[in-house]
Amino acid sequence: MSFPKPRRIKTPEVTLAVYENDGDTGRRHPPVIFVHGWPEIAYSWKSQLGAVAKAGFRAIAIDLKGFGWSDAPKDPALYSAEQMTGDFVALMDALSIEKAIFCGHDWGGALVWAMAQLRPERVAGVIGLCTPVHPRPPAPPLAIINKRFGSQHYFVQFQTRDVPEQLFASDPDRFFRLMFQRPPPRDRWAELVPRIYDLPGRFKNAPPPSDNDVIIPPADIQIYVDAYKKSGFHGGVNLYRNIDRNWEAMEGRDETVRAPALWIGAELDLFLPPESAEKMKDIVPDLESHVIADCGHWMTWEKPAETNALIIDWLKRRFSA
Repeated sequence: MSFPKPRRIKTPEVTLAVYENDGDTGRRHPPVIFVHGWPEIAYSWKSQLGAVAKAGFRAIAIDLKGFGWSDAPKDPALYSAEQMTGDFVALMDALSIEKAIFCGHDWGGALVWAMAQLRPERVAGVIGLCTPVHPRPPAPPLAIINKRFGSQHYFVQFQTRDVPEQLFASDPDRFFRLMFQRPPPRDRWAELVPRIYDLPGRFKNAPPPSDNDVIIPPADIQIYVDAYKKSGFHGGVNLYRNIDRNWEAMEGRDETVRAPALWIGAELDLFLPPESAEKMKDIVPDLESHVIADCGHWMTWEKPAETNALIIDWLKRRFSA
């Protein structure tokens, strides 16, 4: 199936672009809502939406608030986990969906775990790609990152309003070619850390990426460029400006994810290595985990067939009619 055209769904607070392939007209299963990460858009699910629909599910991808063809307000406070999961609930209400299976990658992964924690009554299942969920740390996450990796880590640099988004907007094509590169082998990780986490510095100073190292075809890169020229970069960067706010909001709350869950890691994901998911069972009791070999962070592009096979197998086993 080709990637569907967007529908703009108006909710009380925000209008969201929705892309749907419906393989479950009889409504036998909960729909699967796909939530992209940064710096992506709903189009990142181009290899998953049709496959999941063909397997018998209603597959819905969204441009998150701040991305693509959805509304893109600039206030960082509108991008907290509480606000973003509120958007999901409003969208579900607009589409007459009581419960859904949420599948997220990267920041989308963080948001679907938050959905299961903050609004469990609307969640039938969770699929996290690359992003694990952790128990709440004892100190604010930005302080931990700054102490461990230094002030050049992009999480820290992104706290400065307007600067990173204006930088990346100066050359979107270079930005996406820099981001979507083949993963380095594990034996190089030690020499790359922590400088690899200086995304603004790499954007300004790194040599142009080789065409052979870019994992996304030029035509698809152009779709990202066009989308970000419309939305700007502030929506995605604003997600990072809520890291400590999200941590504060979880104080004293039950962190348990009680919905059935699938986590798929990538062997060569330097930013979210598989070993970072080892403690997930502590708060996700009904968890199934897999790791895709020889795959980096952008698994929906690098290993779409393997990713789809794991997702569809789990969906069919856990949500059979």
